[in-house]
Amino acid sequence: MSRFLVTAALPYANGPLHIGHLAGCFIPSDIFVRYLRMKGEDVLFICGSDEHGVPITLKARNENVSPQVVVDRYHELMKKAFAGFGISFDHYSRTTAKIHHETASSFFRELYDKKVFSEETTEQYYDEEARQFLADRYITGTCPRCGFEKAFGDQCENCGSSLSPSELKSPKSTLSGKPPVRKQTKNWFLPLDKYQEKIQDWIGSHKEDWKSNVFGQCMSWLNEGLKPRAMTRDLDWGVPVPVDGADGKVLYVWFDAPIGYISSTKEFFEQGGNKNGSRITHHGSRWEDYWKDDHTRLVHFIGKDNIVFHCIIFPAMLMAHGGYVLPENVPANEFLNLEGDKISTSRKWAVWLHEYLEEFPGREDELRYVLTSVAPETKDSEFTWKDYQARVNNELVAILGNFVNRTMVLTHKYYNGTVPQHGELQKADHDLIHTIRNSKLKIGLLLDQYKFREAQFELMNLARAGNKYLADTEPWKLVKTDGERVQTIMYMALECTAYLAGLTEPFLPHCSKRLHAMLNSESVGWKQMDGRLLKPGHLIGTATLLFEKVEDDIINNQIEKLKNTAMEQSNGSPPGGGDETQGAIKPEVTFDDFSKMDIRVATILEAERVPKTDKLLKLLLDVGSEKRTVVSGIAEFYAPEDIIGRQVSYLANLAPRKIRGTESAGMVLMAEDRDGSLVFVSPERETGNGGTVS
Repeated sequence: MSRFLVTAALPYANGPLHIGHLAGCFIPSDIFVRYLRMKGEDVLFICGSDEHGVPITLKARNENVSPQVVVDRYHELMKKAFAGFGISFDHYSRTTAKIHHETASSFFRELYDKKVFSEETTEQYYDEEARQFLADRYITGTCPRCGFEKAFGDQCENCGSSLSPSELKSPKSTLSGKPPVRKQTKNWFLPLDKYQEKIQDWIGSHKEDWKSNVFGQCMSWLNEGLKPRAMTRDLDWGVPVPVDGADGKVLYVWFDAPIGYISSTKEFFEQGGNKNGSRITHHGSRWEDYWKDDHTRLVHFIGKDNIVFHCIIFPAMLMAHGGYVLPENVPANEFLNLEGDKISTSRKWAVWLHEYLEEFPGREDELRYVLTSVAPETKDSEFTWKDYQARVNNELVAILGNFVNRTMVLTHKYYNGTVPQHGELQKADHDLIHTIRNSKLKIGLLLDQYKFREAQFELMNLARAGNKYLADTEPWKLVKTDGERVQTIMYMALECTAYLAGLTEPFLPHCSKRLHAMLNSESVGWKQMDGRLLKPGHLIGTATLLFEKVEDDIINNQIEKLKNTAMEQSNGSPPGGGDETQGAIKPEVTFDDFSKMDIRVATILEAERVPKTDKLLKLLLDVGSEKRTVVSGIAEFYAPEDIIGRQVSYLANLAPRKIRGTESAGMVLMAEDRDGSLVFVSPERETGNGGTVS
């Protein structure tokens, strides 16, 4: 028997979770862990909130609160979202916990005492106005690889490249908006170059069993040659560097965050170590058994933007320390897009998990199913609400739900809810038995290979086979002429339903519970699903609908909600293609296309903030022949009282749209400056209202 330690990427506690997080690593890891538990494996599922990232300090600065206030808020919000979707962590910790600070400090000190680090005085970017050194995320500039002008100092979110601040073109501080200067400071570097050969040999040994996207990205880094990387930062939020002469410095977040897996494991055992659903418990287990025993199989579930940290930097740290197991696999997923655009937390282009739970109560498994169906396992994929509706209605309702409902209803109708005694089996019965056993075998093999999309497809194929079996045997017709044969048919249909109750557990845990309740049965282990699961004479429970159709109005409301959010973020214009670089030219249009736009001069008569929004102003415009109300996303850049009386350019024939309860009739034209600020497109001199712009 193997011992598994499964981790899911620590989410940043600087905002709520969205469907990209769920599809990227949390649903796949939960499916895998639930499967292992069903097999009776010794498995520990670990995660926690990453609470020391620079995005958190930026969020706190923007809200004028302490970082602790921010992380406390989102730690609780994320825990509730995970619980709502049935993500069955054995332990969910946080990196601000005392045990984590102690564990990370001890780990760093061990490497320091072994003289692993090199102490280097380097020139780092410094904001003279803010009077502080700038961590990677406090610096933005142009990506040297793709030209994206809003890349961070550690990573370009447009092309996914990992960067260093010195590589950015035209860098500027996010604190003051000014170009930073270089100033000398001392930090401790992990000499990754010294571990290159060892890491390369270790990664090379996994060429056949790791995903191609993971292996390929690792080899790309290795082929470029690893370089020393600073493991400390000049910041005041994080784990203090535990050595003399390190005042005002904390551990680099990507040094401290993966150690969070270790500290969370330690905390789990300190708190009693009650496993979530595991069928075996080693009362004498210690955290070291899961981190320092060669029999442990360590598996990291992450998104592709974290591959280098989990496959190169963290393993190098573990190698340098000694005594720790290295990851057996890192099944990273690619990115999930939303309605033709990148998911963007900054632009709020996302489906938030806490909002879904509020708006779709009892339908958590629907989202789990759809996200697994479109999981970005080897390439980027896309979620759309129309596809969500189609998959729920055409698969969960029409296939799985339909088969279960027919089986349950007929059993109650013919036998008062009692499992009938089967007679001699015919070819159709043997074929169904073969399909059931083959489905279980295929699903298990695919889950062992981290192929969750294919495994769920096989699960739905079993429900399809059940429907076909009933359609071919037609018990509702035979019941009048061959009651004995109908008993066998219904027994086989109930057996198929019982297997579906078991096999859905990793994928659709809420559905599995409902199925077991309907069958009045207990959950079973993977090995138990090899023979008959229901005995003749067993009394089943009440038949209820397993899933309900998603109506058009529900989907249209969600699409409209996204559109309204996008318009709030982009000055009332529709969403368009993600975070584009400034100056990117849109597709060619004809003069006839352009001439359809009626652009006129208008004067702002009144301006006020839209309640409960940060970016929206409600404007009353004099457009010459009449007055019109427009909602515009410019509150970040203009105070209402400063723009009254200003002449602007106005798109008069844009179709009206309701934004936050106000009908916006048209759009004020704005230009985006190089720093991301918006400025009015105004006439050079005062012009009569209603004058056309051409």
